[in-house]
Amino acid sequence: MARPYRLQGEGYLYHITSRGDDRKKIYISKYDYEKFLEYLLKAKEKYKFYVYAYCLMSNHYHLLIETTQPNLSRIMQYINTSYSVYYNKKRNRSGHVFQGRYKSIIIEGDSYFLELTRYIHLNPVRAGISETPEEYKWSSFNEYITNKRKNIIDKEEIMKYYKIKPSKYKQFVLDGMDEKSDIFDQVYAGFILGKVKFIKDTIKDLKQQVEGGKEISYKNKLTNNIQIDDIVKETAKHYKRSTKELYNKKKPSLSRKAAIYLSKRLTGLTNKEIGEAFKITYSAVSKAYKDMERMMSEKQKISSDIEAIISHFKV
Repeated sequence: MARPYRLQGEGYLYHITSRGDDRKKIYISKYDYEKFLEYLLKAKEKYKFYVYAYCLMSNHYHLLIETTQPNLSRIMQYINTSYSVYYNKKRNRSGHVFQGRYKSIIIEGDSYFLELTRYIHLNPVRAGISETPEEYKWSSFNEYITNKRKNIIDKEEIMKYYKIKPSKYKQFVLDGMDEKSDIFDQVYAGFILGKVKFIKDTIKDLKQQVEGGKEISYKNKLTNNIQIDDIVKETAKHYKRSTKELYNKKKPSLSRKAAIYLSKRLTGLTNKEIGEAFKITYSAVSKAYKDMERMMSEKQKISSDIEAIISHFKV
């Protein structure tokens, strides 16, 4: 079954959530939380988007971001894949860290920005982890109510959506602690939160994009959140090999080179990060990629094999 299409564009405000596979913890140590935020900052530098709010819970996270380019898929692919590689390497494990695709909802900022930041910042309180949002370390709440900066959220850009004093914002959030209503009960079609005109305009944009009214890059046509484990699994299946063999650097093979090549081609990871997954150096990743390109140009069969594997990741 084809996966739901995601609307991507400039200036879209998104609420993003992603959960641990089988709802398991994705952050176990303090360093895990810090590492995730490090990847979030790297993604900001690489893909030029704004972060307005975040909350990292033990088995899921919330982000409120605004894109400046039509590249949401690449942003999220980079964040989730980078963190998954780190998490698996640290614990000497393989497999999925996150459960399927991340969830994204397009937000009308003028109407729902404040309400959504309150929802995000109250997550630890409603989960019974802390008595107040101020006590919770792994959210952006304290950056909203103090002059402390972690350089994660874009405070200047936030002023486009609200202009109230930190003390009033704090009270606004605290006033919502006893509210039972859920802002997401108002989501339309599972991915739009806004008033009628905003919903109509968003659906119009989606229709134009799907019908080809906007150019979509090749990479953005690929499924979101492609992980190295997924690539290795499909490559091993195609070449009738075990995934263990493809990860084993002592057994150089065409299938292993293909998996490395596809990891570089289909993910936003650096050579160093891909090398960590395959236990090789970043220069070895580059060499494997070039070797595959040369072999693909010389042998149609190899090129056809690669395209066949890629087809499993298209929307």
